[in-house]
Amino acid sequence: MSIECDRVGGVNLAQGICDTPTPTLVIEAAAKAMRDGINSYTRFDGLAELREAIAYKVHRDSGVVVDPETQITVSAGSTGAFYCACLALLEPGDEVILFQPYYGYHVNTLVSIEAVPVYVPMQAPDWTFSREDLERVVTARTRGIMVCTPGNPSGKVFTKEEIEIIADFAKAHDIFVFTDEIYEYFLFGGRKHISPATLPEMAERTIVLGGYSKTFSITGWRIGYCISSPRWAQMIGYMNDLVYVCAPAPLQIGVAKGIMDLPMTFYTDLAQEYEAKRNLVCATLSQIGLTPSVPSGAYYVLADISKLSCADSREGAMQILRKTGVASVPGTSFFADATERNYVRFCFGKTTHDLDRACKALQKLNS
Repeated sequence: MSIECDRVGGVNLAQGICDTPTPTLVIEAAAKAMRDGINSYTRFDGLAELREAIAYKVHRDSGVVVDPETQITVSAGSTGAFYCACLALLEPGDEVILFQPYYGYHVNTLVSIEAVPVYVPMQAPDWTFSREDLERVVTARTRGIMVCTPGNPSGKVFTKEEIEIIADFAKAHDIFVFTDEIYEYFLFGGRKHISPATLPEMAERTIVLGGYSKTFSITGWRIGYCISSPRWAQMIGYMNDLVYVCAPAPLQIGVAKGIMDLPMTFYTDLAQEYEAKRNLVCATLSQIGLTPSVPSGAYYVLADISKLSCADSREGAMQILRKTGVASVPGTSFFADATERNYVRFCFGKTTHDLDRACKALQKLNS
């Protein structure tokens, strides 16, 4: 869709690239690290400065104590961290439960190591589920469950009650909980981020995936991490060394500096800015009859395109692009069944100027 958008000179609300400026001190710290000669391989699990900063951040935000020497692996983005965790902890044929709509990289990563994705459909518009939904799909081969909160593409922020359901389910069936938390600071309407790892008896079986690609607008830097029990972290770290060797050393220093030195107002301001962008896009979608499932977090919104009377979401996304010049992502990327035909995803992680252009252009669907 990005290629098609470029072809027509449109506004790209398809790709999940955050256009907020990168904090200056993060860039300057990375540049200084390069000048200071921090340009070689790091330890297999990342530089001590970044691992210690991540441990500090976890304790600051949740009160949980994490050992930077034995529990943290810095990797090539959160997707890289998930890949290494899958290589370390899963065998071919193992099943992992995913909530639908899902993030495509989660599915494709599992398929790449010959694990089997199993889907639990959530119910729009709030993307809800029940314990019974989970019990219907669990089998003797179930090894894990993936939680993405705040979610891509739905913007769902799992509630404490929902996380408790997942935790009880995981303990009852003795499985891992993989939790992708890269959008943890993009929260709207007073919602709170709750990591499954913070619940009683869950630290041992939770594999936390995170990173600063979105928060610091450094998607191209590929700095992510995995937090897990020491029992699993060493295995994950060995896989990280085998596949990636290490994440870029000087860029790790830049991220560490940002974590340690940016004030908490940076994160609250970020959430407020993106809540305003969400409101703008969702109001426009409502006006033109593409009913949005209003997100509670992240910077994506799924819109119902039933009014376009398309055969499927691919046709709908192309119709929107042709008529308005605004690119979206077809629901085929996020659903494993026919429900996808009613949805496309818009990304509002863009400049206000581009969002204003996109919202004005989308009004053409009313003409």
